[in-house]
Amino acid sequence: MADGKGGEGAKRPPRPDVLLRLDAELGRIDEQLRALTAARDRLQGLLGAVVAITRELELPAVLHRIVTTAMDLVGARYGALGVLDESGDYLAQFIPVGLSEEERAALGGVGFPRGLGVLGHLIHHPEPLRVDDISSHPSSVGFPPGHPRLRTLLGVAIGVRGETYGDLYLSERRDGQPFDAHDENIVVALASAAAIAIDNVRLLEQVRAGSEQFQRLLLPTLPDLRPFEAAAIYRPAAEPNPLGGDWYDAIPLPDGAVALVIGDVVGHDLQAAAAMASTRNMLRSLLFDLCTPPSSILTRLDRTLQAITDNPVTTTSLARVESAETEGAWRLHWSTAGHVPPLLLTPGHGAEYLFTEPGLPLNVDIRQHRPDHTHPLPPGATVVFFTDGLVEHPGHPIDESLNELAELADTHAALPLQDFVRILADHHPSDGHDDMAVLALRTPGRAEGKTSR
Repeated sequence: MADGKGGEGAKRPPRPDVLLRLDAELGRIDEQLRALTAARDRLQGLLGAVVAITRELELPAVLHRIVTTAMDLVGARYGALGVLDESGDYLAQFIPVGLSEEERAALGGVGFPRGLGVLGHLIHHPEPLRVDDISSHPSSVGFPPGHPRLRTLLGVAIGVRGETYGDLYLSERRDGQPFDAHDENIVVALASAAAIAIDNVRLLEQVRAGSEQFQRLLLPTLPDLRPFEAAAIYRPAAEPNPLGGDWYDAIPLPDGAVALVIGDVVGHDLQAAAAMASTRNMLRSLLFDLCTPPSSILTRLDRTLQAITDNPVTTTSLARVESAETEGAWRLHWSTAGHVPPLLLTPGHGAEYLFTEPGLPLNVDIRQHRPDHTHPLPPGATVVFFTDGLVEHPGHPIDESLNELAELADTHAALPLQDFVRILADHHPSDGHDDMAVLALRTPGRAEGKTSR
C-alpha cells in the first residue's frame, strides 16, 4: 500500500527540459505577436499615408506629402523626391525635406542635385537601393560643400504609366540603424500609391486647364461700344472645379442703346457651364428681337427657360445704357433677377450701390412681376456689374464685403478700365471658393460729349 505521500496519484514537478521548451515557445509566440503588431502598425501607417497623399489636389503638395509620409513611415531624418527631366537622365526638380535652417543656409550657394553619384545610380538602375555607407558605394562622388554628411540611403523609383517619373530618397533613420528590408518593402508600397496619386493629379490639372479654356471660350470678347469704354474679367473658382456658371455680355443694340449683362448659374460643373451658354445665347436673341424694357426681356427669358430647358436657378442683371435728355449724359435702365446690385462710381461723389428690389432669380416663379429701375449716368461715371463670387466670404457678413469692395473700387476709380477690373479681381474680399465675373462700363467725360455710332 502507498504511504499517502509518494503514491501513484501524486503530481510530479515538470522536468527542466519541458520548462525550457515552454519558455522558448512562449518567447517565440511573443516575438510573433510583436512582429504582427509591428506589421499591423506599419500597414495602418501606410494606409494613412496613402489617404493623406490622395487628398492633395495640387502637384507640388502631392510631391511634398509623398516625402514627408515616407519619412514618417520609416523614421528617417532626411528625405527628398527628385523629378526626372524629359530625357529621363537627369533631375529637373528636387524636393528636399528635413533640412534645418542652418543646413539650408550652408547650402545656399549650392544648386539642387542633377542626378549624379549614388542618386544617378538609382536613375539608371531603378530597382530599390539600400546603402549602409554612402561613401563606400561604387557610384559615390562625395557631397558638395556644406551638405550634411549622410551615411545611409534608401532609394525607390516612382513609375507613372510605365515610365520612371522620379526617385524617392530617404536617409538616416532616427534610431541610428541602417534601413532594413521592412523599410524597403513599405516604401516600395508607398511609391506605388504615390504613382497613382501623381497620375491622378496630373490628369486633374489637364482637366482643369481644358475646363478653364472651355469656360473662357464661352465668354465673349467685348465689342466696340463707343462712345463708352468697357472692360470685363473672369476668374475661375480656386477649387474643386474651375467650371462654373458666371458670365458677362455687352451688346450694342439696334436702337442705339448698349445692353450690359451679368449672370450666375448655380453650380460648378459642366452642366452649369452649358446652362450658362444656353441662357446667354437665348438672352442675346431676345435683346436683338425686342427693344423693350429689361424687365420684359427677363420675363420672356424666364418663360423660355422654364418651357424648353431644365437649367438650374440663375441670377442675372440686365441693363440698358440709354441716351438721357440732358446733353452729354446717359441713363442706366435695368432689371434684376435675384442678383447683387451694380456699383456706381461718380466723379466727386465716390461709390454707391444701386440697391433696388432684386426680384426673383430665373427658374423660380414666372408669375412674379419684375420691376425696372433707372438712374442717371453723368459724364465720367463708371458702373460695375459683378457676380457674388467677388464678395462672398463665409467668415464675413455680406455687407462688410460689399463695403470693402466699394472702398477698393473708389480707391482705384481713376485707373484705365481694364486695369480697374483687374484690381477688383486680384484684391476681392471673397474667399475665392466661387468663380467670379466683373463687367464695367465708363461714360465719356464732359469734354467728349455724345457721338453717334
